[in-house]
Amino acid sequence: MQTKWTTPDLCDAFPEVGVAEPLFRDFGGKLAFSGQIVTIRCMEDNSRVREQVEGEGTGKVLVVDGGGSLRHALLGDMLAEKAVANGWAGVLIHGGVRDVEVLGNLPLGIKALAATPMKTDKRGLGDVDVPVRFAGVSFVPGHWLYADANGVIVAEAELILPA
Repeated sequence: MQTKWTTPDLCDAFPEVGVAEPLFRDFGGKLAFSGQIVTIRCMEDNSRVREQVEGEGTGKVLVVDGGGSLRHALLGDMLAEKAVANGWAGVLIHGGVRDVEVLGNLPLGIKALAATPMKTDKRGLGDVDVPVRFAGVSFVPGHWLYADANGVIVAEAELILPA
């Protein structure tokens, strides 16, 4: 498994990758992360996010399409700590996060649009493992996401840089 990469190097070697629009800020303590995509589509309800981070996440990145809403945070310190405990590589959120002081100290990649202090309502709503599209690219369950300080890219399969 390739451990040393940057998104620019991957884009140079694999020009067919999808490149997300540069909408996201880094909030986690881990700036570079990659893994197989698991998706959630939810609007201002992080019930499905909780369910996913409580499960095994080794080698996976959780992609959450919150519709770009910044009214309620879809990830905070408690759920991020669960993600770390269960091995998730990272979380990409088309929406907001909160508890940013704690998130920045966790060994988890977290990219989101912005910070917002309001928690979500828990109504049990949302779809898991459905293709989602935002930031100009499609995120398909089972495909791969690579993120670092340069941006976010997606590929249909794991990318290995030539030696």
